[in-house]
Amino acid sequence: MNKTVLIADDSLFMRTRIKSILERNGYVIISEASNGEEAFEKYKLHHPDILLLDISMPKINGLQALKQIIHYHSDAVVIMFSALGQKTLIIDALQAGAKDFIVKPNFEQIIPVLNKFN
Repeated sequence: MNKTVLIADDSLFMRTRIKSILERNGYVIISEASNGEEAFEKYKLHHPDILLLDISMPKINGLQALKQIIHYHSDAVVIMFSALGQKTLIIDALQAGAKDFIVKPNFEQIIPVLNKFN
């Protein structure tokens, strides 16, 4: 069975770009979210195998959504990404339960990172 993925990013362009890469590599996009609040709700609804979660989003940011998701499901596979690439954000995300971190727009890293969780 192919892994299901929820993509959460406030940029439709980024979600579309990521979705294209993942679908070409056999991943199934189960849903998309445009803010952290929606990401948490869709995670609870769909229980994806993997959540790709941007840090900078409206309503609640990705780091806050990550904490809610890990509290809800401690084994969640959440991969954070951000254009910010700041060391402190990466450390905060990993300490909060993220399994890995990708700096946008280095999307060539997505498949090798996701393949670690197959």
